[in-house]
Amino acid sequence: MTFQTSSKQIFFPAPEITVDPEGGLRSPVGLSKDLTYTVISQVPYRDRTLLGQASINYPQNIRNYYLQIPPEIATRVQQQTQEILANYNQQRVGQSEKALTSPYEQALYLAQYLKQNYTFPENPLALPYLTENEDLVEAFLFKHKGGYPDHFSTVLTIMLRSIGIPARLTVGFSPGEFNPFTGLYIVRNTDAYALTEVYFPEYGWFAFDPIPGHPLIPPSVEESQTFSILQKFWQWIAGWLPSPVAGFLNTLFTVVFNWITAAIAWFIALFSQGWWGVLTSLIIITGISFLSWLGLQQWRGWCRKRVLAKLHPMERLYQQMLYWTATQGFHKHPAQTPLEYARISHQYYPSLVAKVIEEICQAYISWRYGGQVPDVEELKIQWQTLKKEQLLSRKNRKRGYKSTM
Repeated sequence: MTFQTSSKQIFFPAPEITVDPEGGLRSPVGLSKDLTYTVISQVPYRDRTLLGQASINYPQNIRNYYLQIPPEIATRVQQQTQEILANYNQQRVGQSEKALTSPYEQALYLAQYLKQNYTFPENPLALPYLTENEDLVEAFLFKHKGGYPDHFSTVLTIMLRSIGIPARLTVGFSPGEFNPFTGLYIVRNTDAYALTEVYFPEYGWFAFDPIPGHPLIPPSVEESQTFSILQKFWQWIAGWLPSPVAGFLNTLFTVVFNWITAAIAWFIALFSQGWWGVLTSLIIITGISFLSWLGLQQWRGWCRKRVLAKLHPMERLYQQMLYWTATQGFHKHPAQTPLEYARISHQYYPSLVAKVIEEICQAYISWRYGGQVPDVEELKIQWQTLKKEQLLSRKNRKRGYKSTM
């Protein structure tokens, strides 16, 4: 969500951006079509117990700005809000439930109350315009018993302010639709809507959504992130580990994940910096691709060495021979026997090379099916000598080719 966040890093195609008196970010230029920029935000963790115990000693700047309410409606809205909360307390306290005393629980209940007791107009055009002296909140609560989606958030904001709880109306976008092919979310204009944020000292602003059909509490970062399934799996694994080990791994994973996120955001921001940014991005992609390919080759080589190390010396030499000839373009078909493969090798290699291949195949057959113990060391010496000669011959041919150019 873009509502309950505080910006940590911004990648924007301009030398600088400004911050207005209310903490909003202002671009020095208009946002043109297809402009790309990246904002990395910190989403506060929502703990119902801690927020329910939060202090009500609000800073003076919060009181001065986020408790404002039109005086002509203040008394009536306050009475209505207090009556709703009092009715709940009278009905539920006798059922061994606690009274609503904390701002967090009051905000939760008022948001849920608006969802359940007020509705959208059946015909979007049926809601009449406000008269010259008519207030939207009063019309919503006492006349129409409902309104448009954004009206719900406006009303909740004013109701909370009327009972001394700092609140503000915020406008943003829902996460939109996740695209599994790009790993990005597609956010459209229709995903924009308003909701209410409430201030809690020491914890910051937290959102409440009173719009019918929406979750009462907007999805948190833990619930909407791409790797939530992996996180649940890790939590299950961590439950079996000692606390110090789990704590260390949690810290390590958090640092690595934050670094990767920042790197991805920086990389995406390059595409918004003109041709130079695109060129830099392509160079980075090429470099990463090459290093990935090189790492994959090293990994395959290491895995192959591990597999060969577990084999019998004769089996190992035979597999090494097959691998080398395959790199030269002479692959052994799965249907061929070792002897058939050895006979065909005379058509591809000089007689000395084919002779060594045939000796290795003969020794392999004798060991595998005849139970004989071949002289593997002698065969290895022959094979290594032959490979060196082939390598030297190839180099000489290349030098001769260059000298004729």
